[in-house]
Amino acid sequence: DSAANGGVFTAEDFAAHSADWVEPIRVRYRGYDALNLPPNTQGMAALSCLNILNNFDLRQYPDGSADYFHLMAEVTKEAFHDRDRYLSDPGFVEIPLDKILSADYGRMQADRIRARSAAAGTPALVRGGDTVWIGVVDRRGNAVSLIQSICDGFGSGVIPAQTGIVLQNRGKYFALDEVSPNRLLPRKRTFHTLIAGMLLEACKPRFVYGTMGGEGQPQTQTALVTRVIDFGMSPQEAIEAPRWLQGRFLDLTQPATQLHLEGRVTDSVVAELRRRGHTVAMTTDYSDLMGHAGAIFIDPLKSVLHGGADPRGDGAAVG
Repeated sequence: DSAANGGVFTAEDFAAHSADWVEPIRVRYRGYDALNLPPNTQGMAALSCLNILNNFDLRQYPDGSADYFHLMAEVTKEAFHDRDRYLSDPGFVEIPLDKILSADYGRMQADRIRARSAAAGTPALVRGGDTVWIGVVDRRGNAVSLIQSICDGFGSGVIPAQTGIVLQNRGKYFALDEVSPNRLLPRKRTFHTLIAGMLLEACKPRFVYGTMGGEGQPQTQTALVTRVIDFGMSPQEAIEAPRWLQGRFLDLTQPATQLHLEGRVTDSVVAELRRRGHTVAMTTDYSDLMGHAGAIFIDPLKSVLHGGADPRGDGAAVG
């Protein structure tokens, strides 16, 4: 079917492939271990955001304020700079994860952030998505954070005969640029966006979370963690609160450096962010652009699970 549709895969390619059973990558955040997926996913960017935020007292940056959105946008730029510089198949590219996720490096990144001015953004690499995130916690406390995607516009649109499987099209993230970490090579896996997050406390799951949303996945994960852990929101409150997206997701005609804000962000906050140098673009009140998040918080003292699902999508929290 690949050959019949102009593809270059061979039976030998599939026979030679094996999946990796990987260890999560992690950073410490407010007494928790934040876990995410290693390269070739952008989990390093989500953890980098938290690693940088360790150097800020978010009580000084109230959620929904210009200070909060400014800080989150600037943190995202720092994390994406390294993501775009290094992230690819670790079998082909050396990725200095230990350095990027170290406390010292996080402090250096935090020191570059200016409170009253916006840094230049970088062009987004991410385009499109047909993605779902699912989180589950059972009665024994076992937890799963799962994400799956066929990528853009129903993937490749190719269904091999007698399989019912839609082939994905993430190969579009490869580059023909000789110096790109995602330079196209045989048997190489490209950068991709799929990440699923979890916080552990004393080695036990406490917060299970994730979202679809391409470029926005690390940003929405950061919103969920800061709002639940730093501001004490419930998962549902954290999901429903107005969100941002630094960069672009689906519309390739948009400038890659825009800061998208949902329509519920107040006019005064928008004006202040523009004054600081952000190119702000407003979306609807609950914009699909911001992803469809879900989360489960585990209260170990009361043995209660608190779930939340996104009004921007069609998911549900069910117990």
